[in-house]
Amino acid sequence: MGKYLHSVTLDKDRCEGCTNCIKRCPTEAIRVRGQKAIIITDRCIDCGECIRICPHNAKKAIFDPLELSEFSYRIALPAPALFGQFDHIDDIDYILTALKGLGFDDVFEVSRAAEIVTEYTRRFLSEHKADHPYISTACPAVVRLVEVRFPYLTDYLLPVISPVELAARMAKEEARKKHPELKPEEIGTYFISPCPAKVTYVKKPIGYEKSEIDRVVSMSTVYRHLLDALKKVERPEPISRSGVIGISWAATGGEAAGLLNERYLAADGVENIINVLDEIENENFSGLEFIELNACRGGCVGGVLAVENPYIAKARLQKLRKYLPLSQNRIDPFAGVDAPLEWNVGAESNPALQLNTDRSQAIEMSKQLNEIAARLPGLDCGSCGSPSCKALAEDIVRGDAYESDCIFKMKERIQDIFRSLADMEHITVRDLEKRERDEKGEDRT
Repeated sequence: MGKYLHSVTLDKDRCEGCTNCIKRCPTEAIRVRGQKAIIITDRCIDCGECIRICPHNAKKAIFDPLELSEFSYRIALPAPALFGQFDHIDDIDYILTALKGLGFDDVFEVSRAAEIVTEYTRRFLSEHKADHPYISTACPAVVRLVEVRFPYLTDYLLPVISPVELAARMAKEEARKKHPELKPEEIGTYFISPCPAKVTYVKKPIGYEKSEIDRVVSMSTVYRHLLDALKKVERPEPISRSGVIGISWAATGGEAAGLLNERYLAADGVENIINVLDEIENENFSGLEFIELNACRGGCVGGVLAVENPYIAKARLQKLRKYLPLSQNRIDPFAGVDAPLEWNVGAESNPALQLNTDRSQAIEMSKQLNEIAARLPGLDCGSCGSPSCKALAEDIVRGDAYESDCIFKMKERIQDIFRSLADMEHITVRDLEKRERDEKGEDRT
């Protein structure tokens, strides 16, 4: 995997060197060295778990500012999770109209494109029968996780572009038809994202070389601006063109349910999806055709850049979609949409977890790792700055740590030194303690 810009970063001034983050990282991409956390960039998948768990707010996501003067024609691409952030809203058009009130010239719902991707996926599954289930690629953190930790499953990834990328392409095409005088570089698309992984996804796309998304702004930032803009909306414009299927993508199970196929599994939360991927790798899911995985609990509504509690947001979405049609978007009416929906660049396996690219050296290093791990206590306390004893053993083999970094091994070493000194003086530990008591008695007299 080539180098790419990460959206999850560390503020060292805020970092206190605690070990909360290293225990939750799904790819063991964080270490604590010199009382400060270190992010191993080759392993980071930008899932945002460290942002969620850090008690000192030392981890943060980088995203684009809400600056609309860069382009002549600005198009907002709201993720369906945005619609669940607001209370007392019974019509999506209020939110879409408020977005235009912020200065956007147009709004294109990502949920519109989601309905087309759903239909395309339905066709793909019927035409590409396989002896394994396909894994959804809508969550970029999941795709990165597969590339880093489960490279043998890259062939299981569904080679279909994400709804947000299709939305950006369709939005620009519609803008050019409405305003033929506009040059391509004058049209800017702004994705309103609930998670940092999609920021990275734009910088290093999955399945193709260049994204049509120009800026990614934080959902929490836009939310604050929308609170005031919504107060000014008296009569909303009839903008929304989404149905139940598209809106449902915001929460776990929404994508899979839209396939109208019972042979699927949906899971969320990093720990849960790791367990699912382990089971897939062990071929324990026979009979399934599709697996939807979301790194954030609850789905996109649980993203770290969202505002509302994911379960409350999901309940609000259920209310909003109550009177919507099942779907309002299909592949056929959009000329030229069929061809570009599949990837033209395959997923890449990431060698970051490999001990060495040379097989013989990797085998020797693996042997050393197991020997060192056997000497460690196996408590996985994290006090050494590595997430587990096995991770510390790996760090030692790589030359990034020492066995003495383990506090238990250090204690043993100190005790050994103490015993050696005692032996040199031909006295026992008990003699030393007796002498110390005698000296204290003399002091009292």
